[in-house]
Amino acid sequence: MLERVRLELANLSAAEHKVAELVLAQPYTVMQEAVGEIARRAGVSQPTVIRFCRSLGVSGLSEFKLKLAASLMPGVPYVHATVRPDDAMTDIAAKVFDNTVAALIGCRNQVDPASVEAAVEVLNGARRVEFYGLGNSGITAADAQHKFFRFGLPTVSYNDPHVQAMAATLLGEGDVVVAISNTGRTVDLIEAVSLAHANGATVIAITKPHSPLAERADLVLAADVPEDADTYSPMLSRLVHLVLIDVLAVGVALKRGPALIPQLERVKRSLTRKRLRQPPLNDRGES
Repeated sequence: MLERVRLELANLSAAEHKVAELVLAQPYTVMQEAVGEIARRAGVSQPTVIRFCRSLGVSGLSEFKLKLAASLMPGVPYVHATVRPDDAMTDIAAKVFDNTVAALIGCRNQVDPASVEAAVEVLNGARRVEFYGLGNSGITAADAQHKFFRFGLPTVSYNDPHVQAMAATLLGEGDVVVAISNTGRTVDLIEAVSLAHANGATVIAITKPHSPLAERADLVLAADVPEDADTYSPMLSRLVHLVLIDVLAVGVALKRGPALIPQLERVKRSLTRKRLRQPPLNDRGES
């Protein structure tokens, strides 16, 4: 329906054109509002809203909303919709969710399965694994370490460039560095990775393909997310990086097989006394 609105713009009256602009700018909000509120937002009369709907070949506002919802809901956007200052919160929420889903699907289609499999093999056989990241990527590195140490692997995460450089000089063959960066252009991280590589460690990079960091890595899990990280704090890339870490963690867990289960159960049991007991449920399933 949105595409039909765009195609019909030139054929609409001036007043109907205002309604069309509102629909294109805030489709999720229009989908939930009554005719009076749509008319007020567009600066037109209520009959104009109805005429707009009929100009698009539908009987009225109810049918228009149904077709608009059908065009918005089932598909996942493959482009990122820019959040605008005049967006209603309904549209802001929808754009953030849709952009995130689009970024994850884009990464799924982009990532090389052979590189993922090779990275899982390297991590599973590693003597020691160190996760490096700076800024937002440092938080992702900490999350990765939190997952991998449960497998019995000696792991650590560093988000300080001086510590990264010192730690990298102590690595050797059999050790693995997982370097995480949205841009792949952070000088301190590139220097630490170069030191680790020079000392014989294997480097896995989660970053933009063909970036300076990617060029210095032995294995690259590509995460090319279209967002302005120079102006805004990265959001989409951070989520994509977290999912790639999850993929590696699941892969290593499966490689380790059933023998890992008792170990994970011991970790879970260690947390039991740190949680309040769940109250029993009554006959109606209520606590």
